[in-house]
Amino acid sequence: MKPVTLKQIAETLGISITTVSKALKDYPDVSKKTKRLVKELAETLNYKPNAFAVTLRTKESKTIGLIIPEVVHHFFSSVIKGIIAQAEKKGYLVIILQSNESYELEKKQLDLLLSKRVDGVLISLANGTGDFKHLNDLMAQDVPLVMFDKIAKIVNCSKVIINDRKAAYTATKHLINSGCKRIAHFRGPLLPQNSIDRFLGYKEALTDNAHTYDPSLVYILEDMSFDEGTYFAGELLKDHNDVDGIFINTDLVAIGAIAEFNKRGVKVPEDISVVGFSNWFMSSVINPSLTTIDQPGYKMGKTAFKLLYKEIKTRKNNQTLTYKTVELKTDLIVRESTNLY
Repeated sequence: MKPVTLKQIAETLGISITTVSKALKDYPDVSKKTKRLVKELAETLNYKPNAFAVTLRTKESKTIGLIIPEVVHHFFSSVIKGIIAQAEKKGYLVIILQSNESYELEKKQLDLLLSKRVDGVLISLANGTGDFKHLNDLMAQDVPLVMFDKIAKIVNCSKVIINDRKAAYTATKHLINSGCKRIAHFRGPLLPQNSIDRFLGYKEALTDNAHTYDPSLVYILEDMSFDEGTYFAGELLKDHNDVDGIFINTDLVAIGAIAEFNKRGVKVPEDISVVGFSNWFMSSVINPSLTTIDQPGYKMGKTAFKLLYKEIKTRKNNQTLTYKTVELKTDLIVRESTNLY
């Protein structure tokens, strides 16, 4: 069945298309009776405005694009909730795409969003993204872009971040304060900026507190999964049975590591203390509960949309645009996996 048009409504009621359009928009020069008749018929016929035509007329689609590396991660699900909560307040729909940590897929998805004429794009980069031409090309087309969490420092746009280096420093310092002498680190892939910064924070905390940095205690993970947590916990025990503390890049991996330690009879925190990152809801229910860095996903999502919305309006009004980087606060949540609980 073909969509109902303004022309059909106009012909049925014996009035002009212009009058129908005005009635649906509550123009004051259309009588209350005519407005009522038009709206009742539109509802009966299930009339829907032509979104493409509206976009051409207003130069706004009232949609934004969101590209994230993965949906299943607790942090990103919190970000999505924050973005949608703010977007709904402003009458925007959010097209959510998952890059699966793939640079090539991320590029294709950005092209797709451009073809949908989105008003702006929010993005957290895939681990595989090392070339940023697709992002610069987007901005060259005057489409607002805001990056969050996994960002590229050299791309000139607004960003919402945390201080990953400082947070990692705090996590590692907590292990030192709890009496740990040999502290390992399960880091993420080499490329993402947040993985780099968390590693640097770990390393800096060691050297600042008279602990020797040993590169053999740093394990590079690719998938950042539960299974990698269990696997590398086993490798750590095999390679370094003297390690008594470990800072892990994300909670899902840390929970996998604790599960493996429990399975092997390694007591946490008596034999080895564990600190994670993100404060996933499972962190508080695993046994022992996980000490972690609280990463404010919901607030990050809300903040990212607010920045994007402001840029959309600034560009529409031909005002001068100033890019802004917002740094959100993190907190250490101390639980049973460290000795200071």
